[in-house]
Amino acid sequence: MEHHTQEFEVLLSALTYGGTALGRLADGRAVFVPFAIRGERVLARVVEEKRGYVRAELVKILEPSPDRILPRCTHFGVCGGCHYQHLPYRLQLEAKTAILRDQLERIGGIQPPPVQPAVPSPNEYYYRNNVQFHLTAEGKLGFQIAGSHTVFAIQECHLPEPPLNETWPLLDFETNPELERVGLRLGAGEDILLTLEGSDPVPPEMLIELPISVAYLSPDGIEVLAGDESLVMEVLGRPFRVSAGSFFQVNTPLAEAMVTELLRSLPLSPETTLLDIYCGVGLFSAFLAPRVGRLLGVEVSPWACEDFAANLDEFDNVDLYQGAAEDILPGIQARPEVVIVDPPRAGLERRALDAVVQLAPASLVYISCDPSTLARDAKRLVSAGYTLTRSIPFDLFPQTFHIESMNFFEKRAIPK
Repeated sequence: MEHHTQEFEVLLSALTYGGTALGRLADGRAVFVPFAIRGERVLARVVEEKRGYVRAELVKILEPSPDRILPRCTHFGVCGGCHYQHLPYRLQLEAKTAILRDQLERIGGIQPPPVQPAVPSPNEYYYRNNVQFHLTAEGKLGFQIAGSHTVFAIQECHLPEPPLNETWPLLDFETNPELERVGLRLGAGEDILLTLEGSDPVPPEMLIELPISVAYLSPDGIEVLAGDESLVMEVLGRPFRVSAGSFFQVNTPLAEAMVTELLRSLPLSPETTLLDIYCGVGLFSAFLAPRVGRLLGVEVSPWACEDFAANLDEFDNVDLYQGAAEDILPGIQARPEVVIVDPPRAGLERRALDAVVQLAPASLVYISCDPSTLARDAKRLVSAGYTLTRSIPFDLFPQTFHIESMNFFEKRAIPK
């Protein structure tokens, strides 16, 4: 299509969710440009035209914002991993807070949303306790190019914690078409677990002369190639077993801040029944269990369930249900006063949300990693009789557009 090579000038007026800046074309259509800042005039090129809006790529900055800073990484602007290295950290936090507020207002219909200022990450860079790579055709570690599935070999990355950054350049994979992804995770005591993911049940032949654990994940399960299949992660001095296949928060100090906020804010007593949905390896449950009468966890991942059982072994008041939230919740007999949900990016499955509403907890905490699905679900919760009392962004992912938030809902009293 001829018009796809069109270049045009545009003045950008706001940052939007997804890491782009928004401007208007002469015909009134919205245009979204990555790697730019509010207030900048840029030359952009059409990448995709939709009804009502246009996605573009940045060609040249004609009038830079006085706020613009030099990105730390040579790959910034090509790599799809970071979106905000050109923005001072203070402004990244402001942008995320404003975007969360806007999503809750526009999609959630909440006026005005009670959004607090973002809780900053102690480290703007070198904060990730895990990192996932794709492999190039030559077997080099890389990331995807922004807006595509094409993988390029990286020379540097400023997001992983230092021990991981010292390790990944030492890894060498021959061309291995079966290998789809390579992950590194850092545990307590600087232990490192290398996870290889592939479609072939037979693990790849490889030589690793590093003092690290290696696990292979295939459709057949996990095979340990060296060391252990799990790591110990430490949060607020408490150890957690985390297996190769299990999810864990990538920013440890902010995981601690989230736990602290829950302990401070939730109405917990020895009479409380608490339901932790998408409980994972038990990060929140482990700290909440001693404060409540009964705690029920719901988790679909078999690996996370095994970790949860190990991590909460000391408690007699804890039960775990393995399965999808939408399948388990309708059958739960308990009447929890407090429910915590921490769903994946897609948000709460509709049946899971309806089942939570049926359980009618007085307090509901929704931990979200995607403000647009949060806003969609918040709208449903409000229409089911809940009020959003507080929304707190936690900046787990500096330099990127991702927005983690903790949202407190309370059941409205039915007027007599």
